[in-house]
Amino acid sequence: MSGIFYGIGVGPGDPELLTLKAVSVIREADVIIAPKTEKKEDSVALSIAKPFLKKDVEILKLVFPMVSNNETLTEAWQYNKDVIVSQLDAGKKVIFLTLGDPMFYSTYIYVFRLLENCGYPIETIPGVPAFCAIGSKLGYPLVEGNDILSIIPATASEEKVERALAITDNVVLMKVYKNVNEIIDKLDRHNLSGNAVMISRCGLPEEEIIRDFSELKDKKVNYLSTILSRRV
Repeated sequence: MSGIFYGIGVGPGDPELLTLKAVSVIREADVIIAPKTEKKEDSVALSIAKPFLKKDVEILKLVFPMVSNNETLTEAWQYNKDVIVSQLDAGKKVIFLTLGDPMFYSTYIYVFRLLENCGYPIETIPGVPAFCAIGSKLGYPLVEGNDILSIIPATASEEKVERALAITDNVVLMKVYKNVNEIIDKLDRHNLSGNAVMISRCGLPEEEIIRDFSELKDKKVNYLSTILSRRV
């Protein structure tokens, strides 16, 4: 039996938002790769998929350090690749779980690039991105008519963020946990704060919705936080 590798997006938090295809594949997995960014953390993606795991599935909790595309792979990344390939060599169906969608600001993208020339088939199954789930949950249209939507990582350079905010109609701001005060100031300057809302851990038990951004000043924001906004 030949090994096969799947990347599966589990959505933002609610297990019921997984696609039928994702659930079907997860239920047949031999090995689940549950990624973590730090050794002390548990895998949120694993907790979301847990209701669909078969009892005897092997779970490997691997630490994937945050790296950029052009950096040399660390020893940890090479180790993780070797672990995954060894499972594929054994003819197993290996599944990598990731929050949201696999091809959207995901650790899976790096894993996909590591494995795409390893000789084993790879299938990527999409998931619901957090900002789509937030829009539906709040009754908050993301774009209408000829609106332009910009999806901006708040960790981008100040110049890039300013340029995008200057021309967009609506905005999704990801990764706001590092500089939320600066992001709020930028939204104010570009008349984008009047209709803004932030959700942390959408669909998870600790979900928090904040509409009054004065509450966010100097507050420690959860890593899984997203801001939606549209021009007044």
